[in-house]
Amino acid sequence: MPQLPDDLDAVAVRTWCSLALEALGRERAEIDAINVYPIADGDTGTNLYLTVESAAAAVEAVFAAHETGTTAPATADAVRAMAHGALIGARGNSGTILAQLLRGMAGVLADGGDAAHLRLALTRAAAAARQAVAHPVEGTVLTVATAAAEAAQGDEPELRAVVRAAHEGARAALAKTPEQLAVLGRAGVVDAGGRGLVAVLGALVEAVTGQAPVRGPRTGSGKAAPVDGGSVVGLPVGGVPVPAGGALVEGPLDCPEDVGGGGPAFEVIYLLEARDEQVDRLRTRLDALGDSLVVVGGDGLWHVHVHVDDAGAAVEAGVEAGRPYRIRITHFATESGHDVRVQAEPAQRAVVVVVPGDGLAGLCTEAGATTVLARPGEPPASGELVDAIRRAHAREVVLLPNDAALRHTAAAAAEQARTEGVRVALVPTRAAVQGIAALAVHEPDRGFDEDVVAMTAAAGATRYAELAVAERQSWTMAGICQAGDILGLIDGDVAVIGADVPATARTVLDRMLAAGGELVTLVLGEDVPDALADALEEHVREGYLAVDTVVYRGGHQRAPLLIGIE
Repeated sequence: MPQLPDDLDAVAVRTWCSLALEALGRERAEIDAINVYPIADGDTGTNLYLTVESAAAAVEAVFAAHETGTTAPATADAVRAMAHGALIGARGNSGTILAQLLRGMAGVLADGGDAAHLRLALTRAAAAARQAVAHPVEGTVLTVATAAAEAAQGDEPELRAVVRAAHEGARAALAKTPEQLAVLGRAGVVDAGGRGLVAVLGALVEAVTGQAPVRGPRTGSGKAAPVDGGSVVGLPVGGVPVPAGGALVEGPLDCPEDVGGGGPAFEVIYLLEARDEQVDRLRTRLDALGDSLVVVGGDGLWHVHVHVDDAGAAVEAGVEAGRPYRIRITHFATESGHDVRVQAEPAQRAVVVVVPGDGLAGLCTEAGATTVLARPGEPPASGELVDAIRRAHAREVVLLPNDAALRHTAAAAAEQARTEGVRVALVPTRAAVQGIAALAVHEPDRGFDEDVVAMTAAAGATRYAELAVAERQSWTMAGICQAGDILGLIDGDVAVIGADVPATARTVLDRMLAAGGELVTLVLGEDVPDALADALEEHVREGYLAVDTVVYRGGHQRAPLLIGIE
């Protein structure tokens, strides 16, 4: 069991970011479903996930650049990277506020990560977030942040006690949000942004104590009740709709203002390079243009978020203040988005597939799919998957992540693409061989739902395995392995420990084919000789009648051999 931190050092910050991303991945859809304030656009969970994903990636970059092998990066470097990553990747109203909360904490934690510093960090964070919002409203994530900071106060010397107190204070405040904000009470839900913050604080508890917060029971009654990660949620009741998110609009900003819905037509977000005094004037101007104004950042870089009817004026205000970039405009009233730039008519359907090596990338491209390369140790971020969906340029997209660890990333990418008007189906493939099986039965001419069902069935009927080299001595389900041993993983679990690739591969094949099968798929890494494929084909042919074998070259991939059984 890893040693628990006595203070919030760089390793603990890294763990916190990773656990927060996992927690938001699990809860993303549920948080989206209860998003009714300030706009019922059903994307708060997705926006928080993408914001934390950017923060976690920035922290990982610090560790990657600090490859001494003996010491971790300085805590100050890790927390500043976390805050900067959240700032540049912040999405939506709640994501922008979370970025400011993390920035407020980083300013204190850079000087120390003990209990006293954490108490002060939580207080500074809550104050900074309130200051960033033009018109703070109680019953929102701001209320939850303030309650967390207040609950953490006292003379408790242990960091563990402080993080638990902050989390419990946030949970209690979240449960009361329907009483503070009428729109939440009418919908029978708690604040979506506040629930996301509770999930992030729950991840902090787990990073510091080694124990995840207790999960309470679910309810469908519309009453607030504790659920995942100790957070609180109620399901929408009373006929309050939770529509899908708005659409990305790129290009001219002379869109009609009369869109209905009783609120501003557009959400405008951009990064801005500007001096402090220019930002003060910008706040005043944007506040007069619309609502839900949040401006976070500092040291010359700011993240601007506002809801307005005149999107062009909001962007022009940024141009006058400094240099805006990464400008994003979402049209709330549009149910399906459109890219207003002149371009070729989109295809009806496409497949986007994540592949572990360049060999399979070529194979899938030949089959008509758009590919995303997952390099060894570098899984793609949701932004890369969204970019691939855009490159596919189709009205309907089937997404094949081919990795169980990418399920939350792929789900967030699919949700983002849907806000841009693309119909996306996520087939939860856990390995490349399942993706190959799904792609083999893909027929773009049949109905979308029928195609997705067929591809899902083909993937689900494919058992998968891979060979890997043990990096260190460790316990496995098959016993103790030593560094350099060949591990045979079947459906993700270590089932065989061997001394060499050929013998281990034969044992894995025998175990899998004992349950039956008609087709064996072998995907060889770039350093694996063709002779191994020939030997394994012969082994299958001699031992299992009527079982065919197909072999592909995977190129530079993590595993020397991937196996699929259909």
